[in-house]
Amino acid sequence: MFTRIVEITAKQGKTKEVAETIQEKVLPILKKQPGFVDEIVLVSTAETNRILGMSFWNAPEDAELYRRDHYPKVEELLRPLVETTPKVDTFDVDASTTHKIALGKAA
Repeated sequence: MFTRIVEITAKQGKTKEVAETIQEKVLPILKKQPGFVDEIVLVSTAETNRILGMSFWNAPEDAELYRRDHYPKVEELLRPLVETTPKVDTFDVDASTTHKIALGKAA
């Protein structure tokens, strides 16, 4: 399993709107993508304008197809609500109780 972590800095007072946009507009796009597994959105309690979106994919190729074909539209949806361009990092999922992946058995 593979994950993309998108770090977002919302404009002052726009955190809730960013989270709602992800839920209402981005998630429907993600759910239609081949290999998409799950999305988790985290809002920082210490830095209330900081949001992390973690999307889980069956394979890196699935996430790459989404990045290439659909992520530019997602960035466009979020642009009026964010301070800077979202930062994207990618990881192999090494273990997950939610996704029933044993330590080191994700591949």
